Amino acid sequence: MSDAAVTRAPRLAPRLTAWQWARQNLFGSVADSILTVVVAIVFGWLVWHALDWAVIRADWFGESKEACKSGGACWAVITARWRQVVAGYYPEGHLYRVALAMLFLAVAVFPVVKRDLPAWSALLAPVGVIAAIAILGGANILPSVPTDYWGGIMLNVLVGLTGAIFALPIGILLAFGRRSDLPIIKAFSIGFIEIIRGVPLITLLFMSSVVLPLFLPAGVNLDKLMRALAVVTLFSSAYMAEAVRGGLQSVPKGQREAAHALGLGLLQTTGLVVLPQAIRISIPAIVNTFIGLFKDTSLLYVIAILEVTGVIRQALSDFSWLGLENEGYVFVAFVFWVACFSMSRWSASLEKQTGKEAKPAREPA
Repeated sequence: MSDAAVTRAPRLAPRLTAWQWARQNLFGSVADSILTVVVAIVFGWLVWHALDWAVIRADWFGESKEACKSGGACWAVITARWRQVVAGYYPEGHLYRVALAMLFLAVAVFPVVKRDLPAWSALLAPVGVIAAIAILGGANILPSVPTDYWGGIMLNVLVGLTGAIFALPIGILLAFGRRSDLPIIKAFSIGFIEIIRGVPLITLLFMSSVVLPLFLPAGVNLDKLMRALAVVTLFSSAYMAEAVRGGLQSVPKGQREAAHALGLGLLQTTGLVVLPQAIRISIPAIVNTFIGLFKDTSLLYVIAILEVTGVIRQALSDFSWLGLENEGYVFVAFVFWVACFSMSRWSASLEKQTGKEAKPAREPA
């Protein structure tokens, strides 16, 4: 074969400098230049006034709003109640248990964040969540702390991670169930998904908090937070099932046929060939469900579970902090934005890594 017949890789375009990129994308014409300047002025004005209010002229400490006299934001409502903001009304002498619980939740997240771990490390996720709940509750070893005292950012993280970790496997099972050839399993999966997706989460939370206890036998009292955890998990699993099902439908049929031709059974084909590809394809939808789940934890306040939104609302109802709604809700928005933006960046990084791994190696010329 002659050299002319060899297919060569396309030559990459030269990388633009910052000034070249700006001239090409921001100042390519007179209209683009005027629009760029106007947007920059408006954006700069907004950023300056936001920083001036939130940082430069802000008051950070105080026992009431009377201590805030600079005219900027009064963050004293946050710093004065930082324990409630972080851990609700958990007993102050046992806050070390909150720190240990957060450590176990970090262990639960580790198998998701860290790649190239052995298969058994996936067990760290449910074990970490269960250990965190056990430490917070006491587990008949430490002094018992009722869930009524749990709250703050810690509770948002706990509910969000618990729902995400248990909703994913349930969603995978529902996705396979919806594609099953067995009528009973398929009907159950479709019915569960469609019923759960058709009802707002706030309605399900009210039912778990108010209606469900009416049907329980006398003397049986399920913890309200555990009921809410179950509802949030099942609600998210229905959306997770549809995300995974979309990934399963995107896997070419030839992948299964090739696996069967190599002698792999149904379970091996599903676990080693089909499911990994489906999960990789579904990463954006799965992470989007995780983000929605974490934001939905703010709805726990409507059933008197004081996560961070509930703690802030309760603080703002105190006469000492009346009129500081802007600061309170800006802080809550910032907490949720940091968490959700971090998940979106992790999703983008994971997509990039799995995308590189999925590319076949180029054959040498």
